[in-house]
Amino acid sequence: MDSDSSSFWFCSICSVFSFMFFSFTLLFSLFSLSIFVLRLKLWCKCEICRAFLDSSWTKDFDNLCDWYTHLLNKSPTGSIRIHVLGNIVTADPENVQHILKTRFQNYPKGKPFSVLLGDLLGQGIFNVDGDSWMFQRKMASLELGSVSIRMHAFGIVESEIRSRLIPLLSSASGNQRVLDLQDVFRRFSFDNICKFSFGFDPGCLEFSLPVSEFAEAFDLASKLSAQRGLAASSLIWKAKRVLNLGSERKLKQAITMVDEFAQRMINQRREMGFSDNHDLLSRFMGTIDDDKYLRDIVVSFILAGRDTVASGLTSFFWLLSQHPEVESTIREEFERVVPSPPCDDRPFVTFDQMREMHYLHAAVCESLRLFPPVQFDSKFAEDDDVLPDCSFVRRGTRVTYHPYAMGRMERVWGSNCLEFNPERWLKNGRFIPESPYKYPVFQAGLRVCLGKEMAVAEMKCVVLAIISRFNIRVADPNRKPMFAPALTATVRGGLPIFVQERGP
Repeated sequence: MDSDSSSFWFCSICSVFSFMFFSFTLLFSLFSLSIFVLRLKLWCKCEICRAFLDSSWTKDFDNLCDWYTHLLNKSPTGSIRIHVLGNIVTADPENVQHILKTRFQNYPKGKPFSVLLGDLLGQGIFNVDGDSWMFQRKMASLELGSVSIRMHAFGIVESEIRSRLIPLLSSASGNQRVLDLQDVFRRFSFDNICKFSFGFDPGCLEFSLPVSEFAEAFDLASKLSAQRGLAASSLIWKAKRVLNLGSERKLKQAITMVDEFAQRMINQRREMGFSDNHDLLSRFMGTIDDDKYLRDIVVSFILAGRDTVASGLTSFFWLLSQHPEVESTIREEFERVVPSPPCDDRPFVTFDQMREMHYLHAAVCESLRLFPPVQFDSKFAEDDDVLPDCSFVRRGTRVTYHPYAMGRMERVWGSNCLEFNPERWLKNGRFIPESPYKYPVFQAGLRVCLGKEMAVAEMKCVVLAIISRFNIRVADPNRKPMFAPALTATVRGGLPIFVQERGP
């Protein structure tokens, strides 16, 4: 048999086997889905599950998180079960402490979560448990905890504020030009985190507001990964992934672009040398030589450093539009602590000065209480357990604590829990922190966010830079935020604003 004939028969056999595998996968997926639907009909006779499946909750609530808040407020224990998702959702601080601290080892992120976000985050710190998590945690703690890396990050933020954010807002001042402040903050944060992570400046906040293919691909990948979690069964998105259909096809394409960009950054760093650079990639490359692992680590930090800061700032300025008295108090505090206006040749505000601004810190924490960038977080029980509220947790159950709902629980924050009230954090004019299990905006326990201080400092720098120079007015102050499905809280339609430069 000649080589051409051999190749033909080999290709034919491969095609047959591929078709058989495709057919088997399709049949298995359809069979599994039909079994799942049958189980739904048998299981879900509870009102909550029916409302989730037929989306009837949307008649009364704009956001899924608001519906969950309503259910948790009605629950005597502050916890609910959503049987169709195999999920226990809680807003009880004692349960949160049990999950994140007391029985930490029993509540890892879990394989279901790792699979859900595995295509995007891979083996990055936010998607792993055990030794891999411990190694990355230790490495990140050493890097993010150093004074030099914090000053490096602070310098990046200050440069982006001076060279791009303030000029952009000035250009829109007084001409009735509408800016989407959420888009501005996402561009600002993306520039910062790319400089910090890769030593690369994507220039997203340039005057022309250019399109960044990497930023768009990253956004799409984050959005579609989050939508996987909204499916009534993982079988649905897994079948679409195997068949390369619809949203899974788009997700695959977006992640390919993210991978290609990350690999270019790694190759450039390796060619240029990384021992003298301060960016996160260079620091990790000194210890890790696995390109895929480096990609996963840095992509995870981009997700955390970009989206959370932008989300927090968007919510903060929406709240300021509803509470001008808070904005006035922040300005008064700023003028008291920094009596002379900042000049171009010296820092806008120092760390020491920000430490003296207790009201500003309280206002930022209060905003994050009502609008946490990560509205809920889930773990999966390794073994059977009982929560402090006596809820029985069967092995393999998803357990979710809900910071968004917790910020709106009267039993947690008192009768004025729905009010934006920075004073609740102050005693004799000084900021007093709350228990992280009552306020798990940055998680708590062993997985507490390592970038918490840097993120809050970045938010405060932006707030001071903007409100000391501009009046920001929301185009439609009566419109309440509606959230789009995403890994972090993202407002549908953005936050359209008008900008007016303040006089001297």
